[in-house]
Amino acid sequence: MRRVMIPFAAVVLAAVTLGAQTKYKAPRTSWGDPDLSGNYTNKYEQGTPMERPAGFEGKSVYDVTPAELAEAVQKRKEASDARAPFLAGDPTGRIQGNAAFRDLSDMVRGHRAWMIVDPPDGRIPDVLPAAQARIRALPRGGSSFSNGPFDGPESLSLYDRCITRGYPNSMLPAIYGDSYQIVQGQGWVGIRYEMIHETRVIPLDNRPHASRNIRFDMGDARGHWDGDTLVVDTTNFNRRSVYRNADPDSLHVVERFTRTGPDTLVWRVTIDDAKTWARPWSFELPLTVNDAEPVFEYACHEGNYAMHNMLSASREMDREAAQAVKP
Repeated sequence: MRRVMIPFAAVVLAAVTLGAQTKYKAPRTSWGDPDLSGNYTNKYEQGTPMERPAGFEGKSVYDVTPAELAEAVQKRKEASDARAPFLAGDPTGRIQGNAAFRDLSDMVRGHRAWMIVDPPDGRIPDVLPAAQARIRALPRGGSSFSNGPFDGPESLSLYDRCITRGYPNSMLPAIYGDSYQIVQGQGWVGIRYEMIHETRVIPLDNRPHASRNIRFDMGDARGHWDGDTLVVDTTNFNRRSVYRNADPDSLHVVERFTRTGPDTLVWRVTIDDAKTWARPWSFELPLTVNDAEPVFEYACHEGNYAMHNMLSASREMDREAAQAVKP
């Protein structure tokens, strides 16, 4: 985790300007495509709620004034500090988490009061009744940020097991590791994600999606240019990692990456799954150029020793409990 101070003016823009159409003209690569390449972060957006919070009723995210945004991010930081004793996973609060995850201090530089831009009410549409029944039947995984269960590796999430965060989760801010790199070549765009060391290579040559029999934790992405905006169409999601328990057979994600200035890029995501939600919905999040914090190696928990230690400690507790009940 790295904390690098960069000028406030370089990263803070009014929320209204980020969501609106921009007249900024992106630079070009040597072969003529809009140049989105660079190192980015969205750590300033940590704690930004997906849905519109109380106190903003009747407003869209673009209606929020700079003063209202400043008050919202300050309250967000205060709430984060209040949770800090438990952030490291100790339910007693004896292990302080804030010192370990210093990037949380940067949330006062956040650009958004919430993420959802459509529907205008800032709420995720209703989950359909059939989808609710399907989701209730799914197995529930545990978390290392809790007291288990630690029955075996499969009882913990893919995130805990350092396998994947899925997509678009991999580009949403977390407690640290919120660095990303966009690289470009003729006919493709690559995006690296620091946390869980994942990479998407997005072809721009109009090739069709892979067979529906082939599934990916990050989906199967195809891109094209719409003016200065990179549009990415992703399907073929894996059931084990699909976003928000969507139906992997029907989930369709469309992203738009648009440079809005020399140091900013807006990432807009539309979630379309007619088998899960009553209507499509979209959220936006800004990415800020930050060459001082490039993507580092993400070793997760080295050699998965954390997993080994959690499970071995749980088996020892099982043995102790069994001994205690013997006559």
